Amino acid sequence: MHALLPLFFFLAQPFWETKPPEAWTDAEIQTVRTESPWAQRTNEGPVAVIYLATAAPIEHAEAELRLRLKKNPHPMPEPDPDYVEYLSDHRAENFVLAITYPTLAGLGDARESQRMEEESVMLIGKKSYGIIGHFPPTPSDPVLRLIFPRAVKPGDKTVLFRLYLGGLKFPEREIEFRVKDLSYQGKLEM
Repeated sequence: MHALLPLFFFLAQPFWETKPPEAWTDAEIQTVRTESPWAQRTNEGPVAVIYLATAAPIEHAEAELRLRLKKNPHPMPEPDPDYVEYLSDHRAENFVLAITYPTLAGLGDARESQRMEEESVMLIGKKSYGIIGHFPPTPSDPVLRLIFPRAVKPGDKTVLFRLYLGGLKFPEREIEFRVKDLSYQGKLEM
């Protein structure tokens, strides 16, 4: 019986812990990107996917998807080069919360952008953190990227984001991640 315990433990682990990203199926990649501990869909319409873009499993899934779609007539868009450069310089102190935007209508409004900057916050326990900056969505890359400080610790219970997403019919969105579920290969990933 004791010999079977490691086998049961191995089988109980999610696929992202037991297989390398290149062995993930297309469905598994989609699961990581939309319905994993690092990604959730909002309940309100229009539905948006909110995910921790700098979490290793998300980055691995996106890199693998880009490789697979390279020969496709509609490849996955590359992120904004300014965003990629920002990440290489600031990854240690900041992380990125990304929101797939179902529509870009109303995003050019300066008042809506200012409201998003003022009202979008991250809550950890009783502490509140505003966004440090953002990269707006574009027609070729319809993802809003909000930059937050790396203030989440492994001992925190949850991290809650209260967001104002201008241009959507119901712009106020709230999403919560359980910190203990954000572990990937033994490390907190955001």
